[in-house]
Amino acid sequence: MTTETLQAPVPRTPLQEFWHYFSSNKGAVAGLAFIIFICFMAIFADVVAPHSPSDQARDALLLPPAWLEGGNWVYILGTDDVGRDILSRLIHGARLSLAVGMVAVTASLLMGILMGLVAGYCKGVIDTVIMRIVDIMLAMPSLLLAIAIVAILGPSIVNAALAISIVSLPHYVRLTRAATMSEMSRDYVTSSRVIGASPLRLMFVCILPNCVAPLIVQATLGFSTAILDMAALGFLGLGAQPPTPEWGSMLADALQFVQRAWWVVTFPGLMILITVLAFNLMGDGLRDALDPKLKQ
Repeated sequence: MTTETLQAPVPRTPLQEFWHYFSSNKGAVAGLAFIIFICFMAIFADVVAPHSPSDQARDALLLPPAWLEGGNWVYILGTDDVGRDILSRLIHGARLSLAVGMVAVTASLLMGILMGLVAGYCKGVIDTVIMRIVDIMLAMPSLLLAIAIVAILGPSIVNAALAISIVSLPHYVRLTRAATMSEMSRDYVTSSRVIGASPLRLMFVCILPNCVAPLIVQATLGFSTAILDMAALGFLGLGAQPPTPEWGSMLADALQFVQRAWWVVTFPGLMILITVLAFNLMGDGLRDALDPKLKQ
């Protein structure tokens, strides 16, 4: 008589468990793959791009994509109205858009965490003052507020990144404050306070690590918003200034050629669309993987 031994399932490491839930969302995996690809192109833009983004070919103005009649495989996606290679400008524009998005999201995330922790932990007058400021900022459309800030400071990449970080701040403050107030009632926080933990230790060592998951998801989604806002400011002439390659400014420069040179407008628009969609899809996957309520 043979006996069958039942083997207990091997426990997953936290990273393996995260990847298990994340990879079950195929859209999130596709978004992550595209983000990795676009980041690679942005980092190695000087090597990958076939031409310099500022080189002008006077004998190839508004050249169509290579697969259309009159196209040239030297300029795969065609050229703009002054003979610059669109593909090269898109690749270098990815570097600028991703860099501005990274700076804006990082700055707003750090400031939002600090203000949200202080508001949720201290409560009282400090909480009221911080949240009223946040409410005032949320009462204004984010793009309109960003335009106002850049108009005051002057159009430039740095000022655009600063404006985007400021208008993104309220979302991180409210999210951190809500998570902090939820964690304040936990037993581990009460125990830490009883044994004499300082307020800074309670906020940054005990409470903050348990608030990170929703903040990561919000930062990922905020990255796509930052790219959109940067493109909008560039389109309005308040972001990157010519001849700097940036997706929004490329759309603005090509607006007059929509009817007779569709490729000049279409490819920058597609890059913005696909990149924002990829970040949103990855954000959905991160939410599924990091939220224990969604795990089965």
